Amino acid sequence: MRGIRWRRFASQIGRSITVWAVSTVTMLALAGLLPDFQLQSPDGDSATRIAVTAACGAGAFGILSAVVWPLLVRLLLLVPALVLGLLVFFLNGSLLLLALRINPSGPAEAAPETAVIVAAVMSAVASATGAALAVRDDEAYRRRLHRLATRSHRSHPPCPGAPGLVCVQLDGVGHDVLVEAVRKGLMPTVHRWLGPDAGTAGAVHPAGGDVPAPHEGVPAPRAGGRSPGGGVRPATHRLTPWRTDWSSQTGASQLGILHGTTFDVPAFRWYEKDRGEVMVCNRPTSAAELQRRAMLRTGHGGLLTVDGASRGNLFSGGAGEQALVLSIATRRRGPANRSRAGYFAYFSDPANAVRTALSFAAEVAREIGQSTRARLRRERPRVGRGGLYPLVRAFATVVERDVVVAAVMGDMLAGRTCVYADLVAYDEVAHHSGPHSRDAEKVLQRLDRSLALLERVAEHAPRPYRIVVLSDHGQSPGETFRSRYGLTLGDLVRAGCGLPVPRRAERTRSGAEARTAVRAALRRPVEERSERHRTAPHREPVVLASGNLGLVSFPDVPHRMTKEEIDARHPGLLTTLANHPGIGFLLVRSEEHGGVVLGAHGAEIPLAGLDDEPGPLARFGPGAADAVRRTHSFPHTADIMVNSAYEPADGEVLAFEEQIGSHGGLGGAQSRPFLLSPRQLSAPVVDGAEPAGAEHVHRVLRRWLRELDGPQVPLTGNAENAENAENAENAENAEKERAA
Repeated sequence: MRGIRWRRFASQIGRSITVWAVSTVTMLALAGLLPDFQLQSPDGDSATRIAVTAACGAGAFGILSAVVWPLLVRLLLLVPALVLGLLVFFLNGSLLLLALRINPSGPAEAAPETAVIVAAVMSAVASATGAALAVRDDEAYRRRLHRLATRSHRSHPPCPGAPGLVCVQLDGVGHDVLVEAVRKGLMPTVHRWLGPDAGTAGAVHPAGGDVPAPHEGVPAPRAGGRSPGGGVRPATHRLTPWRTDWSSQTGASQLGILHGTTFDVPAFRWYEKDRGEVMVCNRPTSAAELQRRAMLRTGHGGLLTVDGASRGNLFSGGAGEQALVLSIATRRRGPANRSRAGYFAYFSDPANAVRTALSFAAEVAREIGQSTRARLRRERPRVGRGGLYPLVRAFATVVERDVVVAAVMGDMLAGRTCVYADLVAYDEVAHHSGPHSRDAEKVLQRLDRSLALLERVAEHAPRPYRIVVLSDHGQSPGETFRSRYGLTLGDLVRAGCGLPVPRRAERTRSGAEARTAVRAALRRPVEERSERHRTAPHREPVVLASGNLGLVSFPDVPHRMTKEEIDARHPGLLTTLANHPGIGFLLVRSEEHGGVVLGAHGAEIPLAGLDDEPGPLARFGPGAADAVRRTHSFPHTADIMVNSAYEPADGEVLAFEEQIGSHGGLGGAQSRPFLLSPRQLSAPVVDGAEPAGAEHVHRVLRRWLRELDGPQVPLTGNAENAENAENAENAENAEKERAA
């Protein structure tokens, strides 16, 4: 044992000396290339003295980077991650200037702007050299990953030998998008997990099965089909589609997955009359309130309550370790609130910080180039991508990805039982470039490399891990409602209420038809100029959009209005909306039927009769009626729920927001995310049906934790009874399947 320790110590000393030597050579080379970087006095020095000066400077810079840099980052935890990334170059250059000033071997100087360049290059070279040397030694590589991934000083109990569970959410990646990416060879890691039949004509596709066959005549990717020994590598994972609720967006889905309920989340944003407040799922105060309500309803803290970690999510899931979690962002930082600790875990290594900052700048340039090319080519559909969007995209695709992946690496190497992380890169890009665009495909390639990195890190973790990859929703393509019809949903609602609208909206065909419908309902054959801009005595309606789902609320009425009340107040509104070609159907409350779905040409179907006569819901596929009925039961459902038109032939919807890839309502791929799970775990379903709703996915993840002998979240009351009933049903179905 003593001999092993000495060999490890000698190996560490050897690697440190090598990194020091390479850093010295790098500094000498930069001094020769950059005129403002001098390692000798104006009178000239010998080559030996210059070399000693470089060696001392490289050593001092290395020591300062290892000791001072983590302290600086910890002091800057209150600075937003974007600002911290921009400060990286300045801080790193300042450390180099300090190292040159305290150099005992002789004078050395550099201009501030040159010091920034020298520091960035030396940090990158030193990090690459250290990684190249450490990767040859598994134990050293494990220690290095652990050091770079997390600097948390909190103790963690010894991990058991049972496998842990890592869940990586690829935000917005629909089932069909993933299948297509695998077929094209864009995601070799996922292709390897699904086995040699992934994307081939012989693949079967039951729920929980393999990837469906590609289009006829398109060859499957060649990568990832064979093991190192030349044999065929078997599939390690299964791919299962699942179905979202009507509200197909991260707020509802992730709340259901992590906390076990999606109740009373009708959309991404909605108006609550009893509180007089607009709830927005990605607003910290709203996220905290939704999490509080979910915990009260379910009777437990969430999926991650016991030995869990939440990374990059809207909600904590009850985890004790949290980084970049929105629902705790408004709290005062303390022992129970470590959301920004993820920044420290990643940026505490200056090489990581420099690499991310450079990648951030490159991503901004890439977005500007791609948007310019789309504009010059007059691509359609297209939305504006100027302003701050290039910075927002770079943060989502670079900073958030790097910080979250590093945090998950640290969790795995610390042996945590359950980790849930959200990577939002694809969702952000697909909103503005389209879910099937080249821009989005490039993001999928980089996400696949992140999965490969986590798989590699799992080999060095102190316990085995089962890596589950899933999505919270998909995205449906299509142009915006405004670009097709020349007015927004808000404009159309105002016109249907007889309220003034912008002049551009008045001139559109939709605006004219809305005014005509209002005049007909009010029995006014001619629109008089004096009445043209007469405002109703009521407060104006609140019109909100969540992708292709619109919500109309009347704030001066304390309860949810009925169809009869809406017709009495605004006789032409419901007719205007239901007959518009860009709208698929409406949901309103009815005094006679409880709830009705309205469609074009006077279609009015009670919710109780949707199974026999789906009416406007027929084209939205199976499960649409159940989703609409469930949303109707929510306390904060809007007075009028508006779903855009949907074309099943091309899968396109019309977003009420400025997005050409949207989600939030019914129609197309947005409602069909995926669940990619290891075959060591039981199938998500045993009866061949797709999992329906995020609450079902939550129960599946809890079942897998139980199979792995992981610690269980304590349940109370109805939650425990419901889970026991589902466990009994799963056992019965499994027994029937074995008997068959």
